[in-house]
Amino acid sequence: MRLPYAIFIAGPTASGKTSLALDVVARLVDAGALPDRSAALVINADSMQVYDTLRVLSARPDTHEMGEVPHRMFGVLSPGQAFSVAEWVDMAMQEVSDAHEAGRLPIMVGGTGLYFKALLGGLAVVPDIPDDIRAHVRDQQAQLGAHALHGLLSAEDPIMAERLEEGDSQRIARALEVIRATGISLADWQENTKPGPLYERDQAEEIMKYVLERPRQELYARIEARFDQMVDEGALDEVQALMAQGIEENLPAMKALGVPSLMAYLRGEMPLDDALADAKTRTRRYAKRQITWFSNQFGDWPRIDVSSGQGADVVVAKILADQI
Repeated sequence: MRLPYAIFIAGPTASGKTSLALDVVARLVDAGALPDRSAALVINADSMQVYDTLRVLSARPDTHEMGEVPHRMFGVLSPGQAFSVAEWVDMAMQEVSDAHEAGRLPIMVGGTGLYFKALLGGLAVVPDIPDDIRAHVRDQQAQLGAHALHGLLSAEDPIMAERLEEGDSQRIARALEVIRATGISLADWQENTKPGPLYERDQAEEIMKYVLERPRQELYARIEARFDQMVDEGALDEVQALMAQGIEENLPAMKALGVPSLMAYLRGEMPLDDALADAKTRTRRYAKRQITWFSNQFGDWPRIDVSSGQGADVVVAKILADQI
């Protein structure tokens, strides 16, 4: 039997990625493909689950789940820390290397598609952005908002403006930084991207890749139920703790799903029911964007409809058949 070099499990928020990963490990143990559950390693590929303050709101695996199978890169950063895709790639590759040295099967799990894409397709090599340009763009991001920032990008780099949605303020700011610092569109830099560190492994079909799917209304129902559960489990306390740290509101952690809405409630700017409804709406819209992104970027990845509860069987059957 030949185990894959790594397993990638991607999918929209609330699709059940963590549960599937743990089910795969359990079934591999039952089948004798792994000696025990510690012979696998779950590596985080979610941009919000890296932050320590957001255990509940980022839907980070709980203590029981992380105790069943070793987990890495969950809750390892403070929300005030800047963290790039390139830094994530370096950390993730180190974890993959460590896993293989220890005889473990790496399972990459998350909803941040750009992370997976960077491992396989690589990242654009862009020169460092001068601090003054970065600071100016971030000030404009905070003061003007995403719509106005997108207008600036349309004037300075229409190619990237056409590619980016108006609400994607982080990527809009990044594109503005690049065009102002280099005079070259980020689109042009991306055309010269070098393959990612796992490109060769992927070409050799040593990596199993899956995108999880659920019927749209079922996914939305799970999102709403999960957010209610998050509030019951202390989401408001997390946001209060986040606010107490005095972190700049343009940093990614401050824009995590649910955070802006609950901050508005805690500041007295809207009733709790309205804040919860707003958070759920934003999360549904985010899931829709994820689905579209995965469809456009990972169209060749096998899909697993996990609504039947048979998702882990699909993955394990392929491994046992040695048809990676």
